[in-house]
Amino acid sequence: MKIAVIQLTSVLDFKKNLEKIRSFLVLAKQQDAVAAFLPEVFYSMSDGQSPTPFLIEDDGEHFLEIKKLSTDFEMAIIGGSAAAKLNGNVVNRAYNFDKFGNNLGHYDKVHLFACDLPEKKLSEAKTYTAGSENKMVELDSVKIGLGICFDLRFSEQALFYRMNGAKILTYPAAFTVPTGKAHWHTLLKARAIENQCFVVAAAQWGDHNEKIQTFGHSLVVDPWGEVLLDLGDGEKVGVIDLDFSKIDLIRHSVLMNR
Repeated sequence: MKIAVIQLTSVLDFKKNLEKIRSFLVLAKQQDAVAAFLPEVFYSMSDGQSPTPFLIEDDGEHFLEIKKLSTDFEMAIIGGSAAAKLNGNVVNRAYNFDKFGNNLGHYDKVHLFACDLPEKKLSEAKTYTAGSENKMVELDSVKIGLGICFDLRFSEQALFYRMNGAKILTYPAAFTVPTGKAHWHTLLKARAIENQCFVVAAAQWGDHNEKIQTFGHSLVVDPWGEVLLDLGDGEKVGVIDLDFSKIDLIRHSVLMNR
């Protein structure tokens, strides 16, 4: 499966974000990617103190804008999240569409981020309500386990997906710079190695506003823990072909008695 991974510096204005995403999807299409993985809060990035005013509602204007990315480029859109309105609350929801615009299902972020570091104090609970269940989607007979950013730190969620047939674990993210430098590569490699899955993590990068700066380094890691793609700094797209036969090879070579 040839996939594209898109790294952004999303801002509050969804129109600016969509314009950049579309430019990267053109490049991905030229390289024959069949699916594009987007980062966390790709649609509109707030300052973390209050929700974006551009909340997604089922079949509303913003929902249709996201769906249109798949149909316009005949490419699946996987894992990228956006702030969505749900029963008077706001959730951080990952949207997934196949190339025909069929809704593959959504996932609401279960584990909300909080940190209290000297250089950074944030709590997503001020903005979001946590989701309550894990979610997998299936694309071309490949099961994909969905997480969002801070979910990466909870290995039991990844194990649930692996035990239910996932071949890809995806973690769209807006990792802060200090936590990214400390843990991003290590955690993604760990989730890949312990579950013998591909891990795809499209990330936000750069200065989004006065309060939010993110680490970047969108990664694709293979089931052996080898980093196949690292987008480093900057807004860009990377395209890579996932060879799922590698999963069977590694799972038969290193038996995990699961």
